[in-house]
Amino acid sequence: MKITISFFNSLRYYFLIIAILHRAGSLNPVSAVCERSFVVGNKVYSFSLVSPLPNFPHGVLSEDGFYKVAVNKTVLWFQLCDGMIFNHDPPRCVDCLDCGGASHCGMECSALMAKNIGGYDVCTTIGKVTSTTTNIIDNQNPHKGVIVKMTSSGSEHNCSLSVSVICDSNRVLGPHSLEKLGTCDYAAVLQHPSGCATINGHGKGWGWFGTLMIIVLCLFGGYLLAGAVYRHFFLGFHGLDMIPNLDFWTRLPHRTQSFFASLVRKFRGPTEGHRNSYSPVNF
Repeated sequence: MKITISFFNSLRYYFLIIAILHRAGSLNPVSAVCERSFVVGNKVYSFSLVSPLPNFPHGVLSEDGFYKVAVNKTVLWFQLCDGMIFNHDPPRCVDCLDCGGASHCGMECSALMAKNIGGYDVCTTIGKVTSTTTNIIDNQNPHKGVIVKMTSSGSEHNCSLSVSVICDSNRVLGPHSLEKLGTCDYAAVLQHPSGCATINGHGKGWGWFGTLMIIVLCLFGGYLLAGAVYRHFFLGFHGLDMIPNLDFWTRLPHRTQSFFASLVRKFRGPTEGHRNSYSPVNF
């Protein structure tokens, strides 16, 4: 009897651990995708759509658990950077098997569309959480925001939803409209503070001059290293004597000083003391 009870307790703990691990694995599965950095020119534009903001503790995530757009007889539900959650007003449509089924319709995808066909609302999954990608809207104007694209592969056709998250630091606006781009490809626009980037790396840098200096220094280092190896292993020199053309390098500072001193004398002309050092000669 004790063995049976112990077995069932172990089995219960096993299923509890499995449930915890499954839940942990399903939390924010694409949060890394919604935290992206793009290098444009000499600046790094970092976007973190899921980071909390003062007035938006969940970032770009809808606090209702989903965004909703209704156009004519078509209704679209979607969530950015996570799966949808319906605490109220869940989708009621047929053919929802790949997005939670009839009892949990909309709970296992990130974008779901319902169209009224013959008096019935028919669902189509157009976005999955695991197939979400993020890209910059305009490389010429990185401040504009990012595009979050989610896709779904079905038996009949492939679908996608692209949501442009436009930078607006003052308010949230939209989505109000839905644009059809292809057979089963759609686009929507959302203005949100999370679409604004954090910019790092100001300034133009060294440009071509910096690149040239790096090449020269690398060549000079290679010259010293190759010369030292040759003089040590083939000529038997040790210590400072391994440096190639050591006499030239030791005299270089003095030669440089003399060169600049001669240039100064050339542009300033002879000094007063130099002119007076000669005595007049009478013939």
